[in-house]
Amino acid sequence: MKFPKAILKEIELNLIEEKQLVATQMQELSAQDPFSDTSRLVDNAASDTEAKEEFDHDRYQAMIKELDLKKAGIEESLLRIAKGTYGFCTKCAKMIDTDRLAVLPTATLCISCEVSKK
Repeated sequence: MKFPKAILKEIELNLIEEKQLVATQMQELSAQDPFSDTSRLVDNAASDTEAKEEFDHDRYQAMIKELDLKKAGIEESLLRIAKGTYGFCTKCAKMIDTDRLAVLPTATLCISCEVSKK
């Protein structure tokens, strides 16, 4: 059984677009990170300002980490498309429901295997 090519091509294009969007979001977050400001290193800010910058830095880094995980899932999905294994469960090898993939295009498990994983 093969994954429908028309659907696969549409998913691939959407994944490529999403990957570009994620990369842009990561760049924007990195630029907003207070630690990206090199003048900060010579600034003698008050301790409350320093604490806020530390908190903001940690928050930005957490968001960037989440986006990086999302990007990795997208890249894995694109690789699976290239290999011809996209749309099939990595555990049981059955075809993943297209409705599931429409909602979560980076899914690697069918719903049955996802549920049994928990």
